[in-house]
Amino acid sequence: MNTQDFHHHIRRADTLVEALPYLQKFRGQTVVIKYGGAAMEDPELIPSVLKDIVFLEAVGINPVIVHGGGKAITKRLKEAGVEARFAAGLRVTDAATVQVVDEVLSTVINPEIAAGINRFGGRARSFSGRKVFRAVKAPPVLHEGQEVDLGFVGDVVGCQVLQVIKSVYEEVVPVISPVGEDESGQPYNVNADVAAAEMAIALEASKIIYLSDVNGILRDAKDASTRIPTVTPEDITALKADGTISGGMLPKVHSCLKALDHGIEKVHLIDGRIPHALLLELFTDKGIGTEIVRS
Repeated sequence: MNTQDFHHHIRRADTLVEALPYLQKFRGQTVVIKYGGAAMEDPELIPSVLKDIVFLEAVGINPVIVHGGGKAITKRLKEAGVEARFAAGLRVTDAATVQVVDEVLSTVINPEIAAGINRFGGRARSFSGRKVFRAVKAPPVLHEGQEVDLGFVGDVVGCQVLQVIKSVYEEVVPVISPVGEDESGQPYNVNADVAAAEMAIALEASKIIYLSDVNGILRDAKDASTRIPTVTPEDITALKADGTISGGMLPKVHSCLKALDHGIEKVHLIDGRIPHALLLELFTDKGIGTEIVRS
């Protein structure tokens, strides 16, 4: 064996050894993963994420997936001649739009993700969020100085997790769409970041990982090198005040803070455009995103 081959093998072994304490620490724990952004839409990235999920399940970690689908919804609405509207980072959802949201999320995207996990050797089960998330109409939000009625956008007021827990115990990965339902059966569009946090709280998960199109919280949104590795709730308050955190990041960080308040140990914001981002964040010393921790 030449020197180059020797060092190559050592580096490969070092990668496994580096992961060992994290594998031991997280084994048996439940981790809620919010799966969205380019990682869910780019054909070259999808296998990377799904293989990571299968890996987590194979080593004894319990991944629970809550997925997004905003771009697919916007595309479907555009095909129908409906313009997407947003206020305070949330989709304004009329009666026609909520039907499209439910159809795209629960009957198209959701089973595709579950089938992908199965295809890579894992076991997954589809759950329509309407069977999981109890929702009520969200109050108006302040947008550009005016109150905006979001329509059929829901706040989660409870989670029916018995079947989700059963799936976890059976070592089958639950895949849940972010759609809620009220007592009358009315569906509501639920922000996927919020849905993931509510699911983590209900399951008493150890952590939440948000996969999106940014590599964490950046001091300068145009400069990836300004990533902040670790923040506390106090830091987030300051970052909101100075405008660093705004727009679509607001529902995400609000859900993160609520999760921490309800006992979740850590929340991770990572860039799903990086191949195998989940494994790099969980099983390496430096990680690749921003972790939000209690003070």
